[in-house]
Amino acid sequence: MARSSLTREEVLAAAAGLVRQHGPPALTMRRLAAELGTAVTSIYWHVGNRESLLDALVERTVQEMGTLRPAGRTPVTRIVSVARGLRRELRARPHLIAMVHERGLTERMFLPAQQALAHEVHDAGLRGSRAADAVRAVQFHTVGFLLVERNRERSPVQSPAEGDLWSTSTAGGDPALARALARPADQERLFVTSVRALVDGLLVVGGPPGVTAE
Repeated sequence: MARSSLTREEVLAAAAGLVRQHGPPALTMRRLAAELGTAVTSIYWHVGNRESLLDALVERTVQEMGTLRPAGRTPVTRIVSVARGLRRELRARPHLIAMVHERGLTERMFLPAQQALAHEVHDAGLRGSRAADAVRAVQFHTVGFLLVERNRERSPVQSPAEGDLWSTSTAGGDPALARALARPADQERLFVTSVRALVDGLLVVGGPPGVTAE
């Protein structure tokens, strides 16, 4: 029996769930109706046709990406928290992010994260081009790190594997380094370590040689 009470948000949430799990091709009006236990005509009434539904999903994703909030007591901690939140949100919805990109809304999607970063680097004393460089460096590092993660996750089984390649000799006589590199990377820890090092450098008073505030 079809559901008599259904909201637009419920339709969008169910559609987003299908896309997250199976990708955009899995999102059909019939499958969505079955997921919600309602009639296809009810889906059309709430969101229009499939293209309208995809547009609404993109807009919903853009809005969700605008909910990042910094946490922590120091500028470095707060900036790192924004980067971690951005990576987490991007990882959670790759298919939806791809849809946003295909519709030319990527820059708009990133704006809230950029604004949060700008606020934090301002509080840390950066202005002008130095502040802009800091915002973009954190954003680019986060997105680039995520792309490397996905590439490693999707790559075929490696033979030899990374752990097979490292020994004391290949590590320059450093057995501890060899053992560490032979283990799978702790991606979350590596991300935090790398972005923290980046932010520490960006917030150094005076900045790198030749860089001045406007």
